[in-house]
Amino acid sequence: MLKGLGAMGDMAKMMKAAQEMQGKMAQMQEDMHNIIVEGESGAGLVKATCTAKGELKSLDIDPSIFNSDDKEVVEDLILAAIKDAQSKATDRAQSEMSKLTEGMGLPADMKLPF
Repeated sequence: MLKGLGAMGDMAKMMKAAQEMQGKMAQMQEDMHNIIVEGESGAGLVKATCTAKGELKSLDIDPSIFNSDDKEVVEDLILAAIKDAQSKATDRAQSEMSKLTEGMGLPADMKLPF
């Protein structure tokens, strides 16, 4: 269809590919809100759940750790669980991005903005 256009045809193909990528990126951004990861600390005594975008959704704390003498330990466990969940969210987001870029023939390590 665009054979006789030379460079203009190539530009049209590039524009179409860019639009497709933009659509896929938008869909992936939306999907990241629905992908759930869980981080934990204290051998599972504290669990934090967040989306692949890093939004904290829930926190589950085993009641056995509630002791006023251990306040600092509990705070540390909560912080560690949240950081673990956020780290897993980042890893999952990068994994999903790699799938998208590989599917489009781009290098797997290509960094695209979120």
